[in-house]
Amino acid sequence: MKRFLSIILVSALLYACGDSVSNMLPTIEQIDQTIEKGNFIEAEKMIRLALTNSSLTPAERWEMNFKIERMNRIERDFSVSDTSVYNYIRKFHPELSSDEIDMWETNNAIENMVINGEKRYFHSAGRNLFRIDTSAAKYYEGANGRQSDSLDRFLAKYLPVAISNLSSPVRMKIRYTLTVKADEVPEGEIIRVWMPYPRTDASSHKEIKLISTSQPLYTIAPDEYLHKSIYMEGVAKSGEPSTFGYELSYSSYNQYFSFSPDDIKEYKKESDLYKEYTAECGSHIRFSDNIKKAVEEAIGEETNPYLKVKKIFTWINSNFPWASAREYSTIENIPEYVLTNRHGDCGQVSLLFITMARYAGIPAKWESGWMMHPGNKNLHDWSEVYYEGVGWVPVDQSFGRVFDAPDEESHWFFTKGLDAFRMIVNEGVSAPFYPAKIHPRSETVDFQRGEVEWRGENLYFGRWRYKMEIEYLTPLK
Repeated sequence: MKRFLSIILVSALLYACGDSVSNMLPTIEQIDQTIEKGNFIEAEKMIRLALTNSSLTPAERWEMNFKIERMNRIERDFSVSDTSVYNYIRKFHPELSSDEIDMWETNNAIENMVINGEKRYFHSAGRNLFRIDTSAAKYYEGANGRQSDSLDRFLAKYLPVAISNLSSPVRMKIRYTLTVKADEVPEGEIIRVWMPYPRTDASSHKEIKLISTSQPLYTIAPDEYLHKSIYMEGVAKSGEPSTFGYELSYSSYNQYFSFSPDDIKEYKKESDLYKEYTAECGSHIRFSDNIKKAVEEAIGEETNPYLKVKKIFTWINSNFPWASAREYSTIENIPEYVLTNRHGDCGQVSLLFITMARYAGIPAKWESGWMMHPGNKNLHDWSEVYYEGVGWVPVDQSFGRVFDAPDEESHWFFTKGLDAFRMIVNEGVSAPFYPAKIHPRSETVDFQRGEVEWRGENLYFGRWRYKMEIEYLTPLK
């Protein structure tokens, strides 16, 4: 009650005194410094006071409100106590010492942050420790990287066949379902839902056939939208979940570009393509001093574009193990996060790769959707690079080198190709939706699970669930 009385008082003073009081309100810089220190309660008070300034533009007001939303999301990610984390680690390392805890917390191998004066831990901090830190990994048998052993074995067997027979597709049927939990939206209100949909402009996707939908009316985003979605609406009913979904089939082809480094021509540096895809972009693709240093360390004196890519690919693959990720919307700059914390999931290392490639003078962009390998379906992100005289070439940084592959081409496959077990949804990051979304996105960078809102608010992850079912219509080899 006292907080609201304070806001009312400040509002009255603003009305009476104009700019003189407005200048006394917290600035963006002061708010950001308070957030950076982890003082979220104080920062929210400052934001709500700042929002009483009637001169704020709608965009400024939106950004301030999202700062509150981001702090709430961070608190959801960092929801675990030290006791819970230590008990998990002791299951595999019973002799855990205080010195080890101090070391792993200091280098953030046990990911933690202080929020409102209390040390809080990332919900996957215990499991991630055995993935991130080599000294800890020995205590956890099977603490491998981003993918399962079964996927490694499958790729080692499948890729040589894929390279030699690019004309044979994998035909799949998918059923995608998104269910909003009961009573998350008031009865009678319209629920707006965006679900991922295979890109109809992807050269590797053919014969896309929409078989059925849960709603008679739907909208499929045009190809020019970087996030490909199918949009539906439904009316909320009290006490009942709301389910949306579709079923479709399509043929997906392997991509592999067989070229030598000498086949690449000199870039046309004055072209619009080159300028756009070697430039900084948004809050994540930024050429910081850390990025410049990383590129120098990774490529040295190399000048050939493909060999630069290969060196960056290898450097990231060798230095940044896969680990479960924080929600992207909680991270101000993802490549900096990877460099600082020495780990990343598929999208995080892909954004690092894209940023490093662009700074090294190689056009690069984002691509993502789903990986749909037998027994290993999941959300997945990768990238594409452009070579003059060759075109856009997929690069899957997270899949890395295929160490059990029987030949050199298969070993380096993911620097030159992409297997057919994919649903390509996105050709960029943080782009508009079609139809437009009103409220802040749950995922501010990517789009793979879906987005849900009603006129009153966005529905963040946890208030709805999604499910992808896959049926392989061609025999698996």
